[in-house]
This record gives sequence, structure tokens and C-alpha cells, in this order.
Amino acid sequence: MHELILNEAHYARVLDRVVPSAKRFLWIATADIKDVHVEGARGKYIPFLSVLADLVKDGVEVRLIHAKEPGPAFREDFDRFPVLIESDRFERILCPRMHMKVFIVDGKTAYIGSANLTGAGIGAKSPRRRNFEAGILTDDEGMVEELMEELDRLYLGEHCSDCGRREHCPDPIV
Repeated sequence: MHELILNEAHYARVLDRVVPSAKRFLWIATADIKDVHVEGARGKYIPFLSVLADLVKDGVEVRLIHAKEPGPAFREDFDRFPVLIESDRFERILCPRMHMKVFIVDGKTAYIGSANLTGAGIGAKSPRRRNFEAGILTDDEGMVEELMEELDRLYLGEHCSDCGRREHCPDPIV
């Protein structure tokens, strides 16, 4: 399956369907990250961090790699979900060179595209305030495996020792 995802469809396909389907693991890479809210029970909007916290509570391992420190609204919401701080199932890495926008679910499905994990990027803002975004949702085993290998190399810090941006990195892995 290869499915083109455009504009606000990112929200419906990626955040609303693909992410909650994770049973074993969810890996997210994004350049920018903000305090995104998604529709929860009975139409009430909740922080996306709540979705991640629920996944972690259900035994799903979550990796989040992003390029810059999130703003105060994200940090405030993050602190409301202690499971994200305390659990070994949630790992967050900051890499100033990260520019990928990738979601990988259970090693079977991947989103690759332009949308950052922000309301404007992922289509969670009003139609007049959203970004124009494009991406592909795929279950192609080769593509998913190659993406996982690259994210694993980043996660393990294979690029850190020879990184030309190390002086900008607040927390080098190696």
C-alpha cells in the first residue's frame, strides 16, 4: 500500500488512525514539535501527549526524535503525563540536525512526508491556518525497514561523534 496524504488528511490518517493502532512500538521523527491537540472521547480535544501516554501505559514503546526544544505549552502539557517521564517505554532525543518527518508503527507502516508534529503541519488547525503538506503512508517492507535502520542509527548516536553541529547539541548521545 502506498497512499498519498495531503494537507488536513494528515490528521485523519496519521494522528487519528495510524498512531493509535500501535501495539508494540511507535517511532516519531520531526524537526519541529508543538503542543498539538487531537479529538478525544465525546469530541473533547486532548493533548497529543495524552495519546502517547496512553500508548506507553498499554505497553507500547515510543521514541520521539526532534530538532529543537519545544515551547512552554508543550513542556507544561508534558509535565502533566508523568508516565512519559518515568517509563522506560518513552524515549525522547533532541538532535539539531533532525529534519525528517517520519512515523513508524510496529515496523509495518510508515508515514514519510513534510508535516512537522505541529497543529499547522499535521492539519489540526483551522483550514485557513494549516500548512500545505504532502506525504506518503506505506507498508512497503523494504522502505519501512530502511527508515527504521536510519532512525536507529540516529537514535544510537552513530552520527554524533562526527557531527558538524555538535556545539549546538544540548545533549549529545555519544
